[in-house]
Amino acid sequence: MISRCSLLFLFATLLIDGCKAGRNWDYEPLSLTSYSSDEDLLKIVTKVDRLGRSQYAFSMTLDWNYDVDKDTMVEADVYHCSSGAEDDYKMMPWSIPKQPFFEYLNAFYKDAFIKNVGHCSNMLQFEGDFVPPWPRNVYKLDKCVASGEGLPEIAPEGFYKLDYKMSGQVDWGFTLIVKVSNKVI
Repeated sequence: MISRCSLLFLFATLLIDGCKAGRNWDYEPLSLTSYSSDEDLLKIVTKVDRLGRSQYAFSMTLDWNYDVDKDTMVEADVYHCSSGAEDDYKMMPWSIPKQPFFEYLNAFYKDAFIKNVGHCSNMLQFEGDFVPPWPRNVYKLDKCVASGEGLPEIAPEGFYKLDYKMSGQVDWGFTLIVKVSNKVI
């Protein structure tokens, strides 16, 4: 027979466990498009994958054939709208300001990007600060489902557009559009 104290303890444990902080949203990638100003230097291929009835992922191949230097810059802008209409998107405060590639690697790349796609890609992973050079390689992200680690825990429902841009010896980037909904617990 379980005592009242044991039941109370079990209930309290379940209640506390259910109050853990974490992202309160799920997402479905709707589209992923890309561009490159010189496919001999960087060729990028992107797509959204359907994994099952209601689960989606994204894939990307980067055929990287150039050397990154101090003039290589990264920036990303995030937009939100509730309708999905192109004219309704408004910029969110979650953007990555234009910065040198090596600064980006030691910040967002290491703190959020790799935590979300490191498990499904051969993207470079490192401890401490990145030491150049960035290796030329064919980088593959294969059917990635991002966990949201390092991203905001709370996000309003609706549509989000991420415009990621790199500039320098070659200009390239991608646009990811996702639909965000409240997480069903």
